[in-house]
This record gives sequence, structure tokens and C-alpha cells, in this order.
Amino acid sequence: MKPVPHATSLRRAPVQRRSAERLTRILDACADLLDEVGYDALSTRAVAQRAGVPIGSVYRFFGNKRQMADALAQRNLERYAERVTERLKGAQRGDWRAAMDAVLDEYLAMKRTAPGFSLVDFGNQIPVGTRAEPNHRVADRLTELLSDYLGREPDDELRRTFLIAVETADTLVHLAFRMAPDGDARIIEEARELLRAYLARALD
Repeated sequence: MKPVPHATSLRRAPVQRRSAERLTRILDACADLLDEVGYDALSTRAVAQRAGVPIGSVYRFFGNKRQMADALAQRNLERYAERVTERLKGAQRGDWRAAMDAVLDEYLAMKRTAPGFSLVDFGNQIPVGTRAEPNHRVADRLTELLSDYLGREPDDELRRTFLIAVETADTLVHLAFRMAPDGDARIIEEARELLRAYLARALD
């Protein structure tokens, strides 16, 4: 079954399989509608109708559309972490260049293909908290995910390194997608080279 958001993002965590499947349908519907109508026109009623569930089922998990979008952002982050982990299964442990490519490439793939991702991302694009919060969330997740692979302690120094890399990639990738629908290839390559230069100094 697809992952659902951490219980802290929900009014009530799903206990039974049927409830978890209903939550997945709600978030899938939310993602599809974000692509179709945008965040401002999104409504809990429209999500319920698209998901084929009573409106009460939506309110069982979420108090409003902001909480629902934040839960979608958290689910995006978990799916992203799974994609990066899968990508690195065949890589040589300690190879930060392979890790960086996985982190950037999987982010670009989700930005191009995941429903609702262009608006929700990991929380940057809608008012689900401060702009800095989602990038801190991503940096924390990458520290947890990659520290053992890189043979590094998941300490403040590694987290700061990842936070700087995430903030840099976030800014440049958003610029690339403002310049071209699928991301300007030249800007993405410049971002990749910049990240390699920074991480070589920090991780070599």
C-alpha cells in the first residue's frame, strides 16, 4: 500500500486498512485537483467528490484544505525518500556523487510527473508554514537517509551541509522550471555543477 502521511499531520490517524486506503484516495484526489484548478480554487467538497467519499471522511482526517495540502507534501517527501533509497541500492556506499545525482534526479522526476507536485512540492509553494520549514524538513530527511550510506555521523555539520545544498537546489530548480515547462536543461546542469563543487569541498 502507498505510504500515508505521518500521523502528526492528521486530525485522526487511519487504523484499519480500509481507512488508510480512503486517506490515500483523498490525497490522490487532492493532488489531481491541484493540477486542474490550483490551490485557491481547491475545496474539501470537490476533493471528497473526486475521491468518491463522503465529505465527513475528509473532515475526519483534515480540518481544512491547508492541512490536506500539507499532508500531501509530507507524503511527497516520504515517496521521494523511497525513490532515492531505491536509486542508491546499486551504488557504491560512500559515493556522495551518486547520492547527489539520485537526490537531484528524483526530485526533477517528481516535479515533472507527480500529480500536484508543482504546486505543493514538499510544502514550499502554498501557505502551509514558513517557506524555510519544508527545506529544513528535506534536509533532516536526507541527513537521516544518507548518513549511514556516506559513512558520516548525522550531526549538525552534515545537516547544515545538506540544508545549504537543498536551499541552493530549490532556488535553481524553481528558476529552471520558470524558464521552461520541463525545466531549462542548461540551468539544471549549472545547478548540478554548483552542487558538485560545494559538496566536493564539504564531503571529500
